[in-house]
Amino acid sequence: MSTVSWITARGLFGRRRFLLLIPLPLLLVVLAVVSRVLKVDPGQWGPPILVGLGLAVVLPVVALIVGTGVLGAEIDDGTVVHILTKPLPRWQIVLPKLAVATGVTAVTVAVPLYVAAVLAHSVRLGLGLVVAAALGALAYSALFLALSLVTRRPVLLGLVYVLIWEGLLGNLVTGTRVLSIQQWVIALADRLAPTDLLSTTVSVPVAAVMTALVSVGFTVLAVDRLRSFSVAGETS
Repeated sequence: MSTVSWITARGLFGRRRFLLLIPLPLLLVVLAVVSRVLKVDPGQWGPPILVGLGLAVVLPVVALIVGTGVLGAEIDDGTVVHILTKPLPRWQIVLPKLAVATGVTAVTVAVPLYVAAVLAHSVRLGLGLVVAAALGALAYSALFLALSLVTRRPVLLGLVYVLIWEGLLGNLVTGTRVLSIQQWVIALADRLAPTDLLSTTVSVPVAAVMTALVSVGFTVLAVDRLRSFSVAGETS
């Protein structure tokens, strides 16, 4: 499994798409620093930067880029054949790739979120967002990794979920928030570090249970779908 993780990490950092991970987290920190320097009331810039940009854009977009790339890129260029010909149980392929996707996403997002949260409120909020974002990174990564095995257009479907379901419908129809990873992250972060800067209608128990179900469920789906791949890399 360590070999699969190493190959996945090397392939991920070796592709140009990794450069796409830099601008959004950097923008998050810059906006937070500028707001703090200009002495803008944190109550005004905290929610739009921490939630509107950090949790609603940076976290899911980074997870989408990484989650669909750890295996999807290998399927697209045909190198997945080298992995499929190895005598490895499929879960020993999926789990290391999920671990890499989750780790890279969590680190990429957690650092700027922590900095912005400390500038807006406190160290406790920063740590709360780091923990919640890491759990969100796991759920998003499992979802997007599974999508890369279910469809040939995982990025498109991922964007539909993030922009339409979580973004548009999540703001217009309160009931859809119970199926929003973004809202689960907000609920968990607010439980760890209660603050007026975070607000959601989803309860903590629901957020915790749904995060676990999505993470496990889509991981199982990914393992099952990978089993159906032939050596040619096509589903039967």
